[in-house]
Amino acid sequence: MTKAAALLRLVEDGIGLSLPIRLRAWDGSEAGVPGAPTVVIRNKRALRHVLWSPGELGVARAYVQGDLDVEGDLGEALRAMWDAVRDARTADGAAGRPRIGPRQVARAAALAVRLGAIGPRPPRPAAESNLTGEVHSKERDLAAISHHYDLSNEFYELILDPNMAYSSGFHSSPDMGLEEAQVAKLHLICRKLGLQPGMKMVDIGSGWGSLTLFAAEHHGVHVTGVTLSVEQRDYVMGKAVERGLQDRVEVSLRHFRDLEASGVRDNEIDAIASIEMGEHVGDAEYVVFVDSIHRYLKPGGRVLIQQMSRSNDAPGDRPGGGPFIETYIAPDMHMKPLAKTLGLIAGAGLEIRDVQAMREHYPQTVAAWAANLEAGWDKAVKLVGEENARVWRLYLTGGALAFEENRMGVDQILGVKPSARGVSGMPASPLAWLA
Repeated sequence: MTKAAALLRLVEDGIGLSLPIRLRAWDGSEAGVPGAPTVVIRNKRALRHVLWSPGELGVARAYVQGDLDVEGDLGEALRAMWDAVRDARTADGAAGRPRIGPRQVARAAALAVRLGAIGPRPPRPAAESNLTGEVHSKERDLAAISHHYDLSNEFYELILDPNMAYSSGFHSSPDMGLEEAQVAKLHLICRKLGLQPGMKMVDIGSGWGSLTLFAAEHHGVHVTGVTLSVEQRDYVMGKAVERGLQDRVEVSLRHFRDLEASGVRDNEIDAIASIEMGEHVGDAEYVVFVDSIHRYLKPGGRVLIQQMSRSNDAPGDRPGGGPFIETYIAPDMHMKPLAKTLGLIAGAGLEIRDVQAMREHYPQTVAAWAANLEAGWDKAVKLVGEENARVWRLYLTGGALAFEENRMGVDQILGVKPSARGVSGMPASPLAWLA
């Protein structure tokens, strides 16, 4: 039996599934389905990654370090794998999940010895996060945000649209380009919030200021952006000066729990937005998050939360999205099913007035980001290193597929803080913001 055939057989036995792939080992031997996407094991270190960390994390480490690769379209390869898993699980609910028992361990060890792959644990890729301290403490939240968002402003400029919107666009027609879809999303948010000149707005998790700057420039509101990233704060304030918006834009380098120090007072804010930041707030902390929003808003004030979700809350689900995402992209991320998020928002005393599903929009947005990455690959590698560039290639490809297949969703949730007598001041029809 060739090296490739032995490896493929071991993997398929370990997950109880026939894989729709072609496998090529480092010696050039091949096994598997002719014409299928080809997984290339470039060297023995890839096996050691998987032996020391069986499952998704070990495979991801091998891919990030270039020891394992995929020839052809990575998205098509992942899609074929998920299709095979779904088909197999109709007969066996455990199919596609690692089955690491004594027999599999013994077979893997014997094969590793035969192939000369036994050795010490390989060094972890430098691109991995390494957080310490209490989960969702202010210090750890700062480290988690810095790991992802302080990568390089130039890198994000390469990937994102000119507005630097790092969230799903609103592709109201299939032929919309990335920039057009992001501008459409910004217009939609501002209309839903009913922004008028002179209003006070808070943008929690303001990122590179796409919404903060847009609302100040096009609607004349005074915006306090909130971020934990120094690079993002400096970027937004620089853009505000360039556009002459420094009298309407402030960026607070604080946790959302500490906004009083930025002059944000209870019952004084007209509008609050939080665009794909709520996923970084833990389950228990989400109560504090929505309570703070309710407290800051004046009666009749509106809140727009755009937030990613996971499809269900079944036992064994990983709220962070899985070992790869949790280790490389968004450590401590905590996605909830939409119904759970709605219950927490309503529990804070906010009245939910509209929920707009945007799941199908995200694959289009991510596809544009991925195309930008591939077009600027050499520059991306120069900016962040090959490991980080490979992390992003895998992240964008897998993320688009998760939304496409309804394993993840994203929604815009519009709420209002009614007055003590129940007055909301909301328009009678959503056509007020959809028109």
